[in-house]
Amino acid sequence: MKGEMTQKGKEALERFKMESASEVGVTLKQGYNGDLTSRQAGSIGGQMVKKMIDAYKMQ
Repeated sequence: MKGEMTQKGKEALERFKMESASEVGVTLKQGYNGDLTSRQAGSIGGQMVKKMIDAYKMQ
């Protein structure tokens, strides 16, 4: 099972991505989002990393 993600994990990650996108003002749609600019996609990923680091620091 190494490397496999459960359906529950995929759903949680999708919610996390949507929440992070909303926080940085990027609108995502369900499914393919290939029309995003590199800046928009990077801002979503950056926000996700920032939140993960903050959560780790709070432990």
